[in-house]
Amino acid sequence: MGKKQVAILTGAGISAESGLRTFRDSDGLWENHRIEDVATPGAWKKNPQLVLDFYNIRRKNVADAKPNAAHLGLADLEKDFDVCIITQNIDDLHERAGSTNIIHLHGEIFKMCSEKNRNIISEIRGDIKLGDLAADGAQYRPFIVWFEEPVPRIEEAIPVIQNADIFIVAGTSLLVYPAAGLVNYAGRYIPKFIVDKKIPYTNQIPNLTMIEKPASEGVQELKRILLKSI
Repeated sequence: MGKKQVAILTGAGISAESGLRTFRDSDGLWENHRIEDVATPGAWKKNPQLVLDFYNIRRKNVADAKPNAAHLGLADLEKDFDVCIITQNIDDLHERAGSTNIIHLHGEIFKMCSEKNRNIISEIRGDIKLGDLAADGAQYRPFIVWFEEPVPRIEEAIPVIQNADIFIVAGTSLLVYPAAGLVNYAGRYIPKFIVDKKIPYTNQIPNLTMIEKPASEGVQELKRILLKSI
């Protein structure tokens, strides 16, 4: 028999312990910026320099961060399960922890794309500057799915969840749509787990085990439960 298929939806809470701030702080600001000013198409039109500066700093922060025990624990599951991680995070900490099958729903901080064609993509480790042009002559922008933009890779994520034997949510509040709606695609009778330090109201999800702990602790507990089930 092959390995059981495990789909894992991760969010900002899994990278928080690596020192990467989430944008849903109590004041509604992300690194002291309003979301509308740095993470929407309107912000890019109005002040591209501010948006580039904001993401250039995010890129440095991610480069300096290291995977934590939660990232490493999820990567470790690949020894015993067929794992796909569907992440809302733009960092590469899952990759650096050793996970090999990752769908980035909201883009990737170490990539940039043409502002006119999201399929023209380049790697970027330093800063994106105004005047940095893609092959089509358009300005490069961060390869990030901003608020008010479609989430193209959601179509890839849906069948992964539909075919999963086990579904896990780790480090996300299930408040950001459309990603939060992915839980509805998990099979009714399969085991489901949610790992978060503050679990939202989840009464409507059948067959659910809640692990209300910070991600690094919670993932260790999750691993113990899963390994017993093999």
